Amino acid sequence: MREDSAPPVASHGPGGALLRRVFPAAALSLEALGGFRVTSARSGTEGVRKALEDAPDAILLDVMMPGLDGPGTVEKLRADPRTSGIPVVLLTAKTQAKDHRQFQAFGVTEVLTKPFDLVALPGSLEAILESATW
Repeated sequence: MREDSAPPVASHGPGGALLRRVFPAAALSLEALGGFRVTSARSGTEGVRKALEDAPDAILLDVMMPGLDGPGTVEKLRADPRTSGIPVVLLTAKTQAKDHRQFQAFGVTEVLTKPFDLVALPGSLEAILESATW
């Protein structure tokens, strides 16, 4: 969500993009260029906990994360009714269409291939949010 329609940053409630172990530059891009409020987590397990607490508008996560990986994190998010409808964007270096189809079968809303354009990232996330069915 854009900053002007999101609750104050201190609330960490709905309206933020949850970023899990993704580059700090991506968080900066989403905040500075896109007006998103970003909450970070150090692992998939922590990310699931924060998603349950914060109810973000979207979740960005990497395929490779400490502890619980991206697909495992998506599985846990989809299994809980409180997080099952949150759009999840998976960041990966895998470029094959079969890999992207496999990730979408896990319940991923969209797959972005790394390296991605940091300037275009906020617009990409906004488009994903607009097209997501909740």
